[in-house]
Amino acid sequence: MSDSVSSFTLVDVPGAVPLLGHLGAFRQRPLESLSAWWRQHGDAIRFRLGPKTFYLFSHPDLAEEILVKQSDRFVKVYNPRKPHGLALVLGNGLVTSSGEVWKRHRRIIQPIFHRSRMAAMADRMAQVGEQRLVSWKDQEGDTIDIAAEMMQLALEVISQTMFTASMTQHTDRISHALQVSIKYAFDSFSNPLSLPLWVPTARNREFHSVMRFMDRLMYGLLAERRRSGAHHDDLLDLLLQARDDETGEGLTDQELRDEALTIFAAGHETTANALSWTWYLLATHAETKARFHEEVDRVLQGRPPNAEDLERLPYTRAIFEESLRLYPPAPAVHRKAAVNTTVGGLSLPEGAFVLVGSYNLHRHPDFWTDPEQFRPERWLDDKRPGSRYAYMPFGAGPRTCVGLHFASVEGPLLLALIGRHYDLQLAQDKVEPYLMVTLRPKGGIKMTLQPRHVLVT
Repeated sequence: MSDSVSSFTLVDVPGAVPLLGHLGAFRQRPLESLSAWWRQHGDAIRFRLGPKTFYLFSHPDLAEEILVKQSDRFVKVYNPRKPHGLALVLGNGLVTSSGEVWKRHRRIIQPIFHRSRMAAMADRMAQVGEQRLVSWKDQEGDTIDIAAEMMQLALEVISQTMFTASMTQHTDRISHALQVSIKYAFDSFSNPLSLPLWVPTARNREFHSVMRFMDRLMYGLLAERRRSGAHHDDLLDLLLQARDDETGEGLTDQELRDEALTIFAAGHETTANALSWTWYLLATHAETKARFHEEVDRVLQGRPPNAEDLERLPYTRAIFEESLRLYPPAPAVHRKAAVNTTVGGLSLPEGAFVLVGSYNLHRHPDFWTDPEQFRPERWLDDKRPGSRYAYMPFGAGPRTCVGLHFASVEGPLLLALIGRHYDLQLAQDKVEPYLMVTLRPKGGIKMTLQPRHVLVT
C-alpha cells in the first residue's frame, strides 16, 4: 500500500471510439495529446490505445510513488519471449530489463559512469568537438540543419569515449539504422494493431536489415577488441572488465551487445536532441544568448573548455538545465504495475500500463513560475522547484539514467565549445517537437552558421 498524503481523482479522457479508443488522436500527435489531456483533465487520467488502457500521471507526488517509493511494484514492460517497443532494438539492456537481470547489470555498469571518470572523458569530448568544428569552416555563413549536426557530433563523442574508434565512415548508416529502428519501436508501442515482425512487409524487412547492420557493428567491435587485446580505458574496456561484486561474473556476449547498443543509442540520441533544442532556445532569446556568449568568452579566454571550466560556467549549465526542462529527451516514463496497488489514493490493477508525464511535470504551474517561459535564471541561486520530482529529465529513483553525469558534462561542455566559435541564428519560422521515443525537432532545425571573432582580453 502507498503512504502518499495526496489523493487524486482519476478522470477518463472523453472521446474514446469503439475498439480504437484514443488511438487516432494519439497516433497523429502523441506529445500534444498527452499535454492537452493533462491540461484539460488533470494530473491523473486514463485513456485507451486499441485494447490497452493507460494511466497518465503528471504530478510530482505520483511520480515519486511510482518511480521511487514503489519502484519494485512498477516494472519495465519487457517480455524476452515477445519483445516490443525499445526492447526490439536494445534487447534486454539497462533501459529495458527488469528484476534480477536489471539489478545485476546495474551493479556491473553503474561504476563505469561514476562522476570521477567524467573529467578524463571531458577532454575526449572536447577533442571530438574541436575536430567536428574543423568541418564547419567550409560552411560558415551557410544554413545547416543543427539537429543533424548535433546527432553526428554526439554520435562521434559516444564512439570515441566508448570504443576509442571513429564512426565517421559509418555515421550515415548508423543514423539511418537508429532512425528506422527507433521509429519502428515507437510505432510498435503506440499502435497495438501493427503487424508482428515475422510478417514479411517492406517495413518489417527494413527493420530486420538495419538491426542486422547494428548487430554486425556491435559484435564486430567486441570481437576486434578481444582479438587485439588493446587497452584504451574507454567504456568498452570497462564493460569487458566489469564483474558483478556478488558473483564475480561478467557479461555474456549477448548482454555486452545489449548494453553496448543501449549506451551507444541512448547516449547520443538524448544529448543530441537536448543540444538541438538548446540552440533553438538561444536563437529565439537574444538577451540569454548574449549573456551566454559573454560568460563563455570571459571564462575560456579563447581556449577549448575542460571539465574544471564547468564549475566556472554556471549560466551555461543553467541554460542546458532549462532546455532539459522545456524539452526533456524522454517526455514520459513507461511502467507496468506488477501487482494490484494504490497510488495517490487510486487503485491500479496488476498489469496496468502507466506513463509518468515528465513533459507535463516540467511545465506544471503549481511547481514552476512562468512554466512556459525559457528562463535559465531559475537554476541560479538555488531557485529550484519545491518538489524534487517536478524535474526529472533523467528519470528518478533506482532507475535514474546511468548516463546522468556523462550527459551533465557533455551538454554544457559542447555548448561552450561551439558557442565560443559560432553565433547560431535561426533560419526558419517554426520548429515543432515530435515524439518518437525521444523528443526530436520535427524535420530538423535550420540555422545559419555565423562565425564569431572574439577579442581575448
